[in-house]
Amino acid sequence: MSKQWFLGNLPFSLSRAGSRSALGISTLSTVMMSGLGAAFAWTILSESEAFASAEPRVLSLGGAVTEIVYALDEEDRLVARDTTSSWPPEATELPDVGYLRALSPEGVLSVGPDLILAEEGAGPPEVVDILRAADVAFVSVPDGYTPESVIAKIELVGAALGVEAKSEALAAETRAALADATAQALAHDGQAKRVLFVMSAQGGRIMAAGSGTAAEGIITLAGGENALSGFEGYKPVSDEAIAAAAPDVVLMMDRGGDHSVTDAALFASPALRTTPAARQGRVLRMDGLKLLGFGPRTAEAVTELSAALYGN
Repeated sequence: MSKQWFLGNLPFSLSRAGSRSALGISTLSTVMMSGLGAAFAWTILSESEAFASAEPRVLSLGGAVTEIVYALDEEDRLVARDTTSSWPPEATELPDVGYLRALSPEGVLSVGPDLILAEEGAGPPEVVDILRAADVAFVSVPDGYTPESVIAKIELVGAALGVEAKSEALAAETRAALADATAQALAHDGQAKRVLFVMSAQGGRIMAAGSGTAAEGIITLAGGENALSGFEGYKPVSDEAIAAAAPDVVLMMDRGGDHSVTDAALFASPALRTTPAARQGRVLRMDGLKLLGFGPRTAEAVTELSAALYGN
């Protein structure tokens, strides 16, 4: 049996695939949805309205997903979170089931969730397979690095929690904020800054962002240009390739501990010391989750990064 639903103004179908009598809801169906510039395969509950009355115990996996739950004022449902869920600060008071991409089924199931909201990329895959086979509703929230993908995440989480009215309001607010932020960012004068996002510089070896990454997405929204585009994902890059990319600015996550590196040490590396960024001493450091999460704070990230790049 299938039923026609709408997420925002986009139609999709849900097929009944079984039942979970404890919550009075049916289990998971796979939803194929297009219209955002790409087709997403989404896993979602067949009858999300039931959550509004059932009040399931929710486990949130992924920093952006957890932020959305809080932004919807549904945090009282949360029983645990993953290590990447560090905002808002009170989220860190929840039990931590481990790193998003290195979960264990025992750790996840030990908190007794009825519903798992998992950011795309949660894993390892074999653990996700076990969780999907367990008597727990599992919703996969797709990644994406555009304003439309942020809105889609909000709408999907709202639908899974059965609070569509709240998610529609949050989506409208977020859409307007993103439109304002990107318009302001693109209004800068002059040529776009070439920005090199450095994921790590351990041992002097630089791992940087290429195409199809959250880093490239936020740099573009902020009016910049990714200095590296000849590969996809985050990869170690040769000194010669970085020097040839000639970045105007180096962008990094604001990190501490073993992952931190000083500006002096960074620009002393052979890869960077001859670049425009080194000559001008231009390193920007921002909160990683805000910068790369593509959640409710993305408009803030666009505004802050654009201001740092162009002073607007």
